[in-house]
Amino acid sequence: MRAVYLDEEGLRFRQNYPRPQLAAGEATLRLRLAGICSTDLELIKGYAGFQGVLGHEFVATVEEVEAEEDAAWVGKRVVGTINLGCWHCSECAAFGPEHCPTRTVLGIIRRDGAFADFLTLPTANLLEVPESLADEEAVFTEPLAAALRIRQQITVSPSDRVAVVGPGRLGLLIGQVLALAGGEPTLFGRRKESLELPEKLGLDTGLIGEAASDAFDLVVEATGNEGGLAESLRLVRPKGTLVLKSTFQGRATVDLTKLVVGEVRVTGSRCGPFAPALRLLEQGAIQVKPLIEAEYSLREAIEAFEHAARPGVRKILLRA
Repeated sequence: MRAVYLDEEGLRFRQNYPRPQLAAGEATLRLRLAGICSTDLELIKGYAGFQGVLGHEFVATVEEVEAEEDAAWVGKRVVGTINLGCWHCSECAAFGPEHCPTRTVLGIIRRDGAFADFLTLPTANLLEVPESLADEEAVFTEPLAAALRIRQQITVSPSDRVAVVGPGRLGLLIGQVLALAGGEPTLFGRRKESLELPEKLGLDTGLIGEAASDAFDLVVEATGNEGGLAESLRLVRPKGTLVLKSTFQGRATVDLTKLVVGEVRVTGSRCGPFAPALRLLEQGAIQVKPLIEAEYSLREAIEAFEHAARPGVRKILLRA
């Protein structure tokens, strides 16, 4: 099969990559559409030391299943959660696979991902896509779920002063999710051009260089860079909450004194719930199509990644 493969030599398009073999309880999925995200771009730089097929945002059709009792999945259009745990440890039993110490993660940790003609996942990880939802909308399920994770972790009051730093692919989803809480989050960027799309989506915006320090009850950092972390820390008020959504290659050297002196609560935030994300997409409560900048074929993946890596670029899609 065709696949987009990362190893020590870099990113390559492979024409004859081995098709994945089914394990117990798994389904083979034929890719329909996939999205390139910031984590994919950081993996290329060396984040997490991953080697293999990239990709974890996808829509696919179930091609075959391993177990007879899963036969009803065949032919269905699906998305899939990306963490696979052992289901024997206390973490899996109590909370699920997201923090299992031996977990694999689709296209990120020790498991080939979705940028290929075929991928495999356990049927337990699959969710059927509603008929009314286009592939171009359903492909945003995973990043929208990540945005919703904040609402699971933090109680947001409509009166809270909320800032989202980074008006990019994820920041635009986070801003819309936080607006659903009845508040008025402000999306901050470094350039006026980066604020045009969030303004069209009805979100309040501001230039980060003009934002007042210690002015926000809740600040979400979604820039994917060290500078954004420093600015986010500057914006949060004493005893406020700082949510970190970025994963990036490298080490941050930000002065963390304010976390101690200001008694700032810090929350790391990663994967979130797929079912509510699908419902919001089906209801049209979250706008995602305006975030799509371009679509490439799987064969054009290298060009697509080069496009996705340009500053200010929104969502780039790969179609099988």
